[in-house]
Amino acid sequence: MSFENDRKEILERLKIGKEMIYLSKEQCENIGLSTKEIIGLVETALSEHGKKNYDMPAKIGVHPQDKSFFHAMPAYLPKVKAVGMKWVGSYPDNEHEFALPQITGLLILNDVLSGLPIAVMDSVWITAMRTPAVSAIAAKKLHENAKTFGMYGCGVQGIEHVRYIQETLSELEEIYIYDIKEEAMDNLIESVEMKDGIKIIKGKSIKELAEKCEVLCSATVILKDPLAAVKDEWIRPGQTILACDLNTFFDPKTSKRADKYIVDSDTSHQLLDKQGYFPDGLPEIYCETGEIVANLKVGRESSDEIIVCSNIGMAVCDMVLARKIFDIALREKVGTILPL
Repeated sequence: MSFENDRKEILERLKIGKEMIYLSKEQCENIGLSTKEIIGLVETALSEHGKKNYDMPAKIGVHPQDKSFFHAMPAYLPKVKAVGMKWVGSYPDNEHEFALPQITGLLILNDVLSGLPIAVMDSVWITAMRTPAVSAIAAKKLHENAKTFGMYGCGVQGIEHVRYIQETLSELEEIYIYDIKEEAMDNLIESVEMKDGIKIIKGKSIKELAEKCEVLCSATVILKDPLAAVKDEWIRPGQTILACDLNTFFDPKTSKRADKYIVDSDTSHQLLDKQGYFPDGLPEIYCETGEIVANLKVGRESSDEIIVCSNIGMAVCDMVLARKIFDIALREKVGTILPL
């Protein structure tokens, strides 16, 4: 469908330039997208990114507090006719200080031809879904036959990662989880329905997961000073590491000595390096995740390779989901029409 025809379809339901649609977190969450559909949409975004069919700068941000940040994340993805920006913030202390979520944000979707805003929607659910989808896709491309998966961090991201990874690793038998909060592990187990044949195990220590799992994933907190909670000496040949918390949780030595260091966005990692998030220097980047997804670069070439894949989040993945949510919302008359 051409951009003109796409715009005509939108105009049948929305007066572009005079109106926009607002969608709450609950409305986005209940729009009807399945886990498999989200994986498919995110895979499209990653593939287009790998083929360089996008426009997306490195995400810039401000830091009102030492551990907090706001990121401005604009992107244009021609294939799905989506352009817009996500404004997302992270305040790690929110939960115990104010009983509020750590991650908050809004996403603005624009009409490609006129530039006028056509939607404003909560981006928390979108972020919570696209992040584990990227990890699950990367896991399939880099370690498809893995039987064991370890998840560090059992909050929202941990829950969704355990849910999503079951969709892409067809030979998965055991999922180990670990969190410093016992109740977080219990909540994850209660929240996620496990597929037949897959066992979930509460890990006793950080080291246990590193020793027992082929694929390891972390979704904790992003800090300038690495925690190096997973010691380099615990990592063995053949493991795949999926880091959603940049250079924080795994020992930076591991990324430095990995056979392949893969990132979702080269430019974003380069910028973060300049901002001080890699005190020991940014590891040499092999390629971007999207290049692996688009089959432009080879992933795992040997069972002995150590592969680290750092996925910190890209706006192209947000936009592909936002556009799909917008299309369904217009069709099903979900959301609130607001005047401009």
